[in-house]
Amino acid sequence: MPANLAPVQSAEKVKAAAAAIDALQALVADDMREVNKTIIDRMQSPVVLIPQLAGHLIASGGKRLRPLLTLASGQLIGYEGRRHIKLAACVEFIHTATLLHDDVVDESKLRRGQETANEIWGNQASVLVGDFLFSRAFELMVEDGNLRVLAILSRASSIIAEGEVLQLTTANDLSTSEDTYLEVIAAKTAALFAAACEVTGVVSEQGEKVEEALAAYGRYLGIAFQIVDDALDYSAKQATLGKTVGDDFREGKVTLPVLLAWRRGTDDERTFWRRTMEDLDQQPGDLERAIHLMGQHNALADTLERARHYGAMAKDALAIFPASDAKQILMGVVDFCIERGY
Repeated sequence: MPANLAPVQSAEKVKAAAAAIDALQALVADDMREVNKTIIDRMQSPVVLIPQLAGHLIASGGKRLRPLLTLASGQLIGYEGRRHIKLAACVEFIHTATLLHDDVVDESKLRRGQETANEIWGNQASVLVGDFLFSRAFELMVEDGNLRVLAILSRASSIIAEGEVLQLTTANDLSTSEDTYLEVIAAKTAALFAAACEVTGVVSEQGEKVEEALAAYGRYLGIAFQIVDDALDYSAKQATLGKTVGDDFREGKVTLPVLLAWRRGTDDERTFWRRTMEDLDQQPGDLERAIHLMGQHNALADTLERARHYGAMAKDALAIFPASDAKQILMGVVDFCIERGY
């Protein structure tokens, strides 16, 4: 990890952040077992390749943070029904479908340290199974029968697609503004985080104020999560996050660390960024120079400060809820999303 990626964190803070995800999983363990069963049941098909390919990604070690948030939102507001089980599975299917499509678009070879589905079965199969999972998600929404739930999750699905297309238009474009970057990540990542939390508020029938607070928590958490993810691309070891360092760099993705280093760079440094990011003319040692320039201009540290800002907003959104174990755990999840990987 570059020395100036982030301020030095106390061992206690890092340990507490790591423990937050364990606490979240323990909080909703019983419900999550039902969600996992629903996921396995609903990804079955007489077309053998479908459960085979979908199962490869679903079983690849992800924490399933989004459905965990759906379930934890229920604990936070005292929801005693069971409708959020299918909705949590629905959220995971939407997320998994987008991952299958993203890996095709990005020509990714690894995800969480394993070969991607498109690397094993090819692009066509990955896209089509992604479509199947989207369809399964919509079946689960319809089964719930609530039009507002259907509206929230279907709208999130379309916003995710818009975000991915917008990201395509900003690739290799160093004139991209920070506002546009935030628009991309709010769409491609935060929209599903927000919907995952909000739908539990809807089925609990506790009113608009609760729904809005849950949606805000998810939205700001999702923004913080993606900002950190973009910083980690220039620092994470493959062994810890299952990805190689510099994937975004090699693809010419203009993320916040690049924007800050570009904005603060000299003319010579901007020539380097144009060659490597806009022209994709990359040579041995270019990634190392990019990481060095980011450190020199505090781009990574400032990226993480942006994430902490949105993390604080996520915590503020929980202010309307009374103190509880669930609230404390959801506050800790914010710290986990920001401190992970360090």
